[in-house]
Amino acid sequence: MRCAAVPSFSSLAAFNPSFNTEDGFIGSHEGAYLGRRRQPVCTCGGVAAQVLHDRVMASMTRRMFLGGAAAAMVPFIGFQTSKAIAQQPAPPDRPVLLTNLRLFDGVSGTVQEGVNILVEGNRISALPGAGEVIENAQMIDCGGRLAMPGLIDVHWHSMFCGLTEMAAMTADIGYVYLVAAREAERTLLRGFTSVRDAGGPSFALKRAIDEGIVVGPRIFPSGAMISQTSGHGDFRMRYEVPRQTGGPLSYAEKMGAAMIADGADEVLRRVREQLMLGASQVKLMAGGGVTSHYDPLDTTQYTEAELRAGVQAAEDWGTYVMVHVYTSKGIQRAVKAGVQSIEHGQLADETAAKLMADEGVWWSLQPFLADEDANLKADPNSKEKQREVAEGTVRAYQMAIDMKIKTAWGTDILFTPQNLSTQGRQLAKLTRFYDPLSLLKMATAQNGELLAMAGQRSPYKGKLGVIEPGGLADILIADGDPTQNLDFISDPDKNLKLIMKDGRIYKDQL
Repeated sequence: MRCAAVPSFSSLAAFNPSFNTEDGFIGSHEGAYLGRRRQPVCTCGGVAAQVLHDRVMASMTRRMFLGGAAAAMVPFIGFQTSKAIAQQPAPPDRPVLLTNLRLFDGVSGTVQEGVNILVEGNRISALPGAGEVIENAQMIDCGGRLAMPGLIDVHWHSMFCGLTEMAAMTADIGYVYLVAAREAERTLLRGFTSVRDAGGPSFALKRAIDEGIVVGPRIFPSGAMISQTSGHGDFRMRYEVPRQTGGPLSYAEKMGAAMIADGADEVLRRVREQLMLGASQVKLMAGGGVTSHYDPLDTTQYTEAELRAGVQAAEDWGTYVMVHVYTSKGIQRAVKAGVQSIEHGQLADETAAKLMADEGVWWSLQPFLADEDANLKADPNSKEKQREVAEGTVRAYQMAIDMKIKTAWGTDILFTPQNLSTQGRQLAKLTRFYDPLSLLKMATAQNGELLAMAGQRSPYKGKLGVIEPGGLADILIADGDPTQNLDFISDPDKNLKLIMKDGRIYKDQL
């Protein structure tokens, strides 16, 4: 029988990796004792138990330092009792031929018949004719169903989509990672094979997915959101203001959710840090928001010089800057500073929209329509901001269509875990603005084009969002007809029969 004084493997997962020179590291009230060597670990285990405990904790601390919380968990994967952390499937040992299907390739505005899909390794190698024989291939009969590229959400928060705001700001970071790992698998099983993470400490989660430790989509990480003091990424409480120059970082900064930077030099430092950590693109906060309590929606954040500094740092690394902003003034300032992706922008006027069109800037819009899919707000002020943005959403989509602006799609589900199941529905309902095939193209090939702007900073070498020779093998087989509607995406459990990512099959009901 295990002594109650010895921490279980499950309790080890909840520690907080905040370092302290006296104790090694300090956790929450429940786990603070883990790093304190002054106290006996087990009165009945003697020296052997103490040595074992010290070696385990030293190993976890080293792994945390080198690879983050996900890496620290590697030795304990074998002790899991649920599918919260799942192993990825093995790659096929021979080519896979998908047959008897209707093909939407992500690019054309039609659904093709009489064509098969040949996958070799993690690539689509060919689209042979329906009657062509492929030697030594594993054949999968799709039963006349739709074959399409994996879906892409370009405004996703991998670390915070599955948590309430209170939990995100108060929970041990280990808990945050474990919830994120669970939600990553669910995201993939909803058919989303790639996401652009729009802010948060997702580097370790991405690494764990790429190394097969956990299951999830490809992640294009932005790292911490860079914000001015009082900006949309300043999550400090009122009692933490003012901060002395050179003073300690806030909790949100320590966990890598956001970084406060004032002045061009400080913006350069913080952007370069995220690039060092592995950001594929960088996110700056250029205006007020709905979720935050202290920055009004109409505020313009960061001077043009500060924005230019961030853009220059990203361009020097061959990538680009995306900005959170709603207002016309903020959009115009950001575009003039060289920003390539406007996130939200629902309060844009025609002048700002025309500038985006003329400069070839991406407009990454979200279906903020104040309906049943909206992020819940209890605060009356936030509810009013949400209503204003919802009214602007309808105008924004219409301007994007009329002015032929390069438009991307994402959900921005944040601190509302009960809304995660609506991810696909938030695409399907936009058929009020677009015909279904055009909308499906937006969530596949067009979003793939936006991801590709990361250039050499892209963590995945290959084309995404398309089914064509040479493209990465991210493929869905679905019951549905995108020439009529996209309702089938709203119920992935029922309608997605096969999910392939990187040539590996994660779901097969064929």
